[in-house]
Amino acid sequence: MAKFQNLLPWIVLVTLLVPTMGNKTSIGEKAASNDWEDAHATFYGDMGGSETMQGACGYGDLFRQGYGLETTALSTVLFNNGLTCGACFEVMCVDDPQWCLPNVGTIKITATNFCPPNWDPAADHWCNPPQKHFDLSMPMFTKIAQAKAGIIPIKYRRVPCSKQGGVKFEFHGNPYWLAVLVFNVGGAGDVTSVRIRGSNTDWLQMSRNWGQIWQTGSKMVGQGLSFQVTISDGKTLEFDNVAPKNWQFGQTFEGGSNF
Repeated sequence: MAKFQNLLPWIVLVTLLVPTMGNKTSIGEKAASNDWEDAHATFYGDMGGSETMQGACGYGDLFRQGYGLETTALSTVLFNNGLTCGACFEVMCVDDPQWCLPNVGTIKITATNFCPPNWDPAADHWCNPPQKHFDLSMPMFTKIAQAKAGIIPIKYRRVPCSKQGGVKFEFHGNPYWLAVLVFNVGGAGDVTSVRIRGSNTDWLQMSRNWGQIWQTGSKMVGQGLSFQVTISDGKTLEFDNVAPKNWQFGQTFEGGSNF
């Protein structure tokens, strides 16, 4: 279903709203009913996952960036104009004994793409507002249900993201404009603010371009770079001297810590 790949140019600015926090409850196969919300799930692509690469969050090669196939595209309401990119969810198949696999528990996934709405008249456009819908990678869907089910009822909840290594920063742009993809973010996962400091500047607020790509129009070439990253639960980490003065566009640098 999700076909939103490489459709947003780097130079498009998205007007975004302040996100609301997700539920950070403990992970478990069984939980009180108020820990979980109802939704539906489908899948897109095949078992190789090539169609899940790229997408509306800006991550690109999900294998190289550590997300793999444990990912999902979100419907309009859940995607929230890209504010939910990077958030993690726990999902279980429920109330469908014909298609739910028995005794498999839950899966954990990261939001990396957008399942766009379809405004043609029909009753089953699952990604249209106000529906809450997960368009999973096929490997993740088939961990909880038979592929031929097509669509299944699920329960889901927000959970903390567990990532290996530090927060990572991938640089793009030109000498007068720097765009930074912030990825491999633990904790709440979804970044709400990024500040940058060059070796010759004070801290500068970056603006969201789209997904988890953050930008500044200040000239940063030839300066060592540090970052402050804030996630949706309000936690902030400072990453000093992430990139040396001779950094190049296209390079990725890893911070020394994670949430």
